[in-house]
Amino acid sequence: MTVRIRDARNVELDDVSALMVTAYGQYEAELPAHLWEDYRAEIADVRRRMPFSQLIVAEHENALCGAVTFYPDATKSEHLGWPEGFTEVRLLSVDPAARGLGIGRLLTDECIRRAKDLGAHTIGLHTSYLMWVARDMYERMGFVRAPEFDFVPEPNELPDLVAIAYRLEI
Repeated sequence: MTVRIRDARNVELDDVSALMVTAYGQYEAELPAHLWEDYRAEIADVRRRMPFSQLIVAEHENALCGAVTFYPDATKSEHLGWPEGFTEVRLLSVDPAARGLGIGRLLTDECIRRAKDLGAHTIGLHTSYLMWVARDMYERMGFVRAPEFDFVPEPNELPDLVAIAYRLEI
């Protein structure tokens, strides 16, 4: 299987937005409707993140099958709290039809490569307890928990809904 990893093109932004929302759609049933709608809107708004990040996509057989937002300077992320020198991986998304093919790993590896090229020392990311497949992959890749960077999304009436932080020293 040949997967091409590249930057998203401006003409693809709506398609990437739709792919990301579809990828995260499995969590809709886990959240109250108003929280899901807020999260869905955040996920979909790829254009808002563009000035501070790089939108990276995976393509297989001329179709988009994954995407990730990479922040070369994590202090510019909408989730403030990362220190200087950190980069950030955000909203890693794999089309449900392409899961299990290593797309998430390829996209994360590309973020690691870009961070190294920048001379960054650490990559940070947030995930949740709901996202156990992602957590398992990150841990296999060497990411370790960084609870000092955890946060509770607002508004939030679910006590178990915590954005849990991981980091990878590179």
